[in-house]
Amino acid sequence: MRKVGPYGVETLPQVLVDVPAAPAACRGVLTERARLQWRLGDGGDPAALAEEFLAAHGLPLHDLTRPAPAHHDTGACGAALYLSAAAGADLAGVPTTAPEPTPALPDLTVVVYDHGHARATSGGPPAPWWLGEWTESWTPRQHADAVDAVRAAIGRGDVYQTNLVGHAVARYTGDPLPALSRLGALPGARYGGVLTGDGWAIGCASPETLVEVTDGHLITRPIKGTRPATAAGRRELLESAKERAEHVMIVDLERNDLARIARTGTVRVDDLFAVRRWCDLWQAESTVRAAAADGLGLADLLRATCPGGSVTGAPKHAALTQISALEPVGRGASMGALGWVAPGRVDLGLTIRTAAADAESLHTWAGGGITWDSDPDAEVAEAAAKTAPIRATLAGR
Repeated sequence: MRKVGPYGVETLPQVLVDVPAAPAACRGVLTERARLQWRLGDGGDPAALAEEFLAAHGLPLHDLTRPAPAHHDTGACGAALYLSAAAGADLAGVPTTAPEPTPALPDLTVVVYDHGHARATSGGPPAPWWLGEWTESWTPRQHADAVDAVRAAIGRGDVYQTNLVGHAVARYTGDPLPALSRLGALPGARYGGVLTGDGWAIGCASPETLVEVTDGHLITRPIKGTRPATAAGRRELLESAKERAEHVMIVDLERNDLARIARTGTVRVDDLFAVRRWCDLWQAESTVRAAAADGLGLADLLRATCPGGSVTGAPKHAALTQISALEPVGRGASMGALGWVAPGRVDLGLTIRTAAADAESLHTWAGGGITWDSDPDAEVAEAAAKTAPIRATLAGR
């Protein structure tokens, strides 16, 4: 485990603090007080480490049922929290085995911020931005074969649904942070923003709430079901029995996840299969709510909700086992959690529609849920449709 104090990013330049879900009025006036970075090889429980680290820096989150205190301009404002998909799988008891394409990224980052005066990079004109061609981690044929493997597992009764994710990498020159920052401006990017570290950065355009807690009230908003954002696409999504079955299966999984940490009898579903827009796609979203059980803390919240059901499948443990066997590389910054935490408030987005930079390359991920009715070629096309706006935005188009 590495505990790192405030520092200047060495390989990547600094930017104004723009963490997803941070208080809007504070984003331009935050300074880093302390940082925790952890990797799977360090050992220990990342959920417990995060809760302990926050408490040690004036942000107790051991009882999320307490009302959020009044927000003041002095002292700690709150903290960014990032948890990788691999760390979430570890919390669920299903360690991943695929090699990680972005080893520079930690698996847990917690950054505590005070109110102050954030600094932008100073110096001469930026180097010209160049982004090379994308190289996929698997071919369309390999992706389609993995879909068939999931369908075979469903036929055997091993799983009901598994989410498959592909990865791509492209070399770059110049400063990647403006490109990553542009992602937050994409339409529907509820969790738009950037988190940076020494030699790495994550840019997020996610529309999906992994978990939100305010004064003891729990919310998750699973997204499942995608079509082009046309009138015909909207009608097709609403009428698709396959998409609705896939969606309801994940809603049930999320209901069960929340029930583990909720007061008995309080879990309910609102807005089932509501159609929302993200860029040029329609997506189906539901809202699951509950009242937190007495004494619920951040660590137990993370253990119950990570990794998110909409990017794993059902049952979650069986789906994670299959994901580890089928996906050629790890999920890196994608399919994890990223957002803002403070006493009485947690707001974490699921890192779909997310890109990451290391010192030399940009990385993207995209995929979808596979059911018995999935068509392999259609699943490959859906993943491409999800990643196209991300890649175009990173390129500056």
